[in-house]
Amino acid sequence: MEPSAAPLDTTPDPAIVQPPGANPPGAPREQQQEQLRIGESGQFSDGLEDRGLLESSTRLKPHEAQRYRKKALWVSWVSIIVTLALAVAAFTVSVMRYSASSFGFAFDATLDVLSSAIVLWRYSNAAAVHSAHREYMACVILGVIFLLSSICIVIKAIHDLAKRVLPEVDDFLYSVSVLSGILCTVLAVIKFMLGKVLTSRALITDGFNSLVGGIMGFSILLSAEVFKHNSSVWYLDGSIGVLIGLTISAYGIK
Repeated sequence: MEPSAAPLDTTPDPAIVQPPGANPPGAPREQQQEQLRIGESGQFSDGLEDRGLLESSTRLKPHEAQRYRKKALWVSWVSIIVTLALAVAAFTVSVMRYSASSFGFAFDATLDVLSSAIVLWRYSNAAAVHSAHREYMACVILGVIFLLSSICIVIKAIHDLAKRVLPEVDDFLYSVSVLSGILCTVLAVIKFMLGKVLTSRALITDGFNSLVGGIMGFSILLSAEVFKHNSSVWYLDGSIGVLIGLTISAYGIK
């Protein structure tokens, strides 16, 4: 007698029916959701770039973005007024005292005026506060200005070193150095903070330029005071000018 056939309602063995590599029926849904989140996070930045938006578009609410945009505009206007006055004063010191550092600072202050003007253009359009294209254009222009400015600063500093131009110090030089050092450093800190919130490379670059201006302001005083106490260190002023010029050039290329 032949054995009876297996009942039709018999449950098949999952080890035989299930395709290789598939998750078992009892796999937790949490694992699948975690894999989905990982895949989405890997494509998140690319999605923002495809839409032409900065990362700040996901961090800030519309009214918050506009508030920080207005702050960036105010800081840029203040920076233009302050650095323009410092540039005129520094150029005057450079001509009167043949100071390479003063000339370098004056050029950097002029660069700060231009970079702040570019930031003004960057945030002049309220609808483009998160625009990646506008941000890219501002950074390209800033990079070109940085390179041109660094060339002028280095040439002037090397010329003064070759001619053995000696620095001099007086009350006017002291006042310009201290004032520019303090104001530019404060402006740099504010720009760095706003640039971080708005994820703006242009604002951070503008802040770097202000920071360089602050360092150069103090370096003018340092080189003059060192020469006053030790006349053999006449080259410090020109050397600082070369260093600042190369630093600006490296950042502009970056």
